[in-house]
Amino acid sequence: MIMRRGRIGRPGLLGTVARTAVIAGTANATANAVNRHSQQRGAEQQAYAAQQAQPYPAAPVPAAAPPGGGDDLVSRLEKLGSLHTSGALSDAEFAAAKAQLLG
Repeated sequence: MIMRRGRIGRPGLLGTVARTAVIAGTANATANAVNRHSQQRGAEQQAYAAQQAQPYPAAPVPAAAPPGGGDDLVSRLEKLGSLHTSGALSDAEFAAAKAQLLG
């Protein structure tokens, strides 16, 4: 009985083609992922730059309450609180307007 020995240590033609296809596919998938990530990051940076270029509009500071205007003062404080909660007033603007109202 004669046994044929195949190549030992080196893949055949089909093995080489299969390995090359896997390597090429992996490289292509990696390149696509890197490109998508780069485009997404660029879009985020552009959006951030556009946001920074637009200054926040100055929120109007309510006039001081007349002396002894209890209900009016409460409503003004509530309005200030809602402006602050909605983001129209920053913490510093809210504190300054509240201090102005409270005297």
